[in-house]
Amino acid sequence: MFPRIRERSTTGVGTGQRKGSAGASRPILAPEMEMTNLRSNARVDCTNCDGLLGRNGGDSTEVSVPLSLPGKRTTPIEGDNLYRLRDRKFLLEDKKRLCAWALGTALLGILLMIIHAEMCPFVYKPGSDYAFIINCSISMSTGCLLILIIAFHYKDIRLFVIDHNQVDWRIALTSHKVLVITLELLVCAIHPIGTYWGVGLPIREARGEALMDTELLLSALMFLRLYLVHRTILLHSKVLLSASYRSIGSLNNINFTFRFVLKVLMNKYPARTLLVFILFFWLAASWMLTLCERQIPVPTGHMDTALWLIAITFLTVGYGDVSPKTSCGKAVCLFTGVMGVACTAMLVAVVTKKLALNKGEKHVHFFMMDIQISKRIRHAAANVLRECWLLHRTNLTKGNSGEHRRHQRCLLEAIRVFRHLRLKQRKLRDYASEMVDLPKMQMIMCDLSANWNNSYRELEQRILSMEQKLDELNRCFQQTSELLSQALRHHNPEIR
Repeated sequence: MFPRIRERSTTGVGTGQRKGSAGASRPILAPEMEMTNLRSNARVDCTNCDGLLGRNGGDSTEVSVPLSLPGKRTTPIEGDNLYRLRDRKFLLEDKKRLCAWALGTALLGILLMIIHAEMCPFVYKPGSDYAFIINCSISMSTGCLLILIIAFHYKDIRLFVIDHNQVDWRIALTSHKVLVITLELLVCAIHPIGTYWGVGLPIREARGEALMDTELLLSALMFLRLYLVHRTILLHSKVLLSASYRSIGSLNNINFTFRFVLKVLMNKYPARTLLVFILFFWLAASWMLTLCERQIPVPTGHMDTALWLIAITFLTVGYGDVSPKTSCGKAVCLFTGVMGVACTAMLVAVVTKKLALNKGEKHVHFFMMDIQISKRIRHAAANVLRECWLLHRTNLTKGNSGEHRRHQRCLLEAIRVFRHLRLKQRKLRDYASEMVDLPKMQMIMCDLSANWNNSYRELEQRILSMEQKLDELNRCFQQTSELLSQALRHHNPEIR
């Protein structure tokens, strides 16, 4: 509570008198100031009171003096921080909800576009009422998507204001932010609108009546809305929602971006993540290829042929039996080849990681290999000794020269095998003591250093105990010498 202290001034006190003496210009305080427990906290500066009276022309003013109970302090800033944390939590939940709704609306628009593109040549005509209804549905979903995008960025700006404790929201609208919002709105606003034009544009025929060229291009560009997938994965990931992840990441200066979340997913679920991405990309690219190739009667206008062409292009095989004819189809195949190379590299890395032995398996494998090579080395050494003995016996018996040369060749071969096995064992032990065994070596060195420290402390204690015993012996010798001298003086008084 902050009680107010009222100042009273009389009309008979002039300005000159207040300037003349400070004691005469002291205002008459309210009776509450006479309380003894408030005197130490309710001291008012007389000069400030004079200034207030002079500015107000002698009228009564009110001065607020904060009072607090002993042992308690009011901290309104901590309360504001709690409100900020609560608002930040609500804004993050709203962002997650808006991003999920935006992705669902974008997928609904793409699904309606695919239905319209597949049913238009066969079920109804391009300018019929059914086409108009479906196009209206696509336009309505696009409008809802734009509203959701604007609401998402509005929540993002409010979150920026709360995080940086700013008052003006225009500080968050940098040129980069405005460019990103504009680009997102332009990408999300793309959808086929050829039905609204009536008969203004010519329609080409491919397997009956196909869509217009502009509608084909706008329909293919609607897949750009899938950029919302990475934002949804980021906002709904357990990495971003976990307080432990965020606290440890802030201590290590880690930015929780989609790249970091993707790395975490690839480390935890590499095969599942790659499989989902490859299947979705294969189906989407195949349908886009059929959409591009429907302008002319070619085999790639069929879904089965497009699936085959995208598969062999993704795998960088390229048999050459089918090929795209239109510029749009060539662009789709080129992009498919680039993505195929990238996914193949990631697939090789994942398979290599899965086939690699862990630390325990490596120790077991290297231990068994070392045992086997040691056995072979012992056999090779025994062969060397045997051939040496046979060669020596041949020299003693002076046999034929052919047998002598045969034993010499066998001895040289046994020596070569023995050296080869020793080199192989050395390489195996060098490979076993690589970076994977450095933590073990570090632990061993730490144990050795701890043992050395303990031994050093024990040695110091023993040295100190020996010094103490030497001091005691020195004192004993001194006492013994004194006793001997006293005894000698007692028996022979002439000795001094």
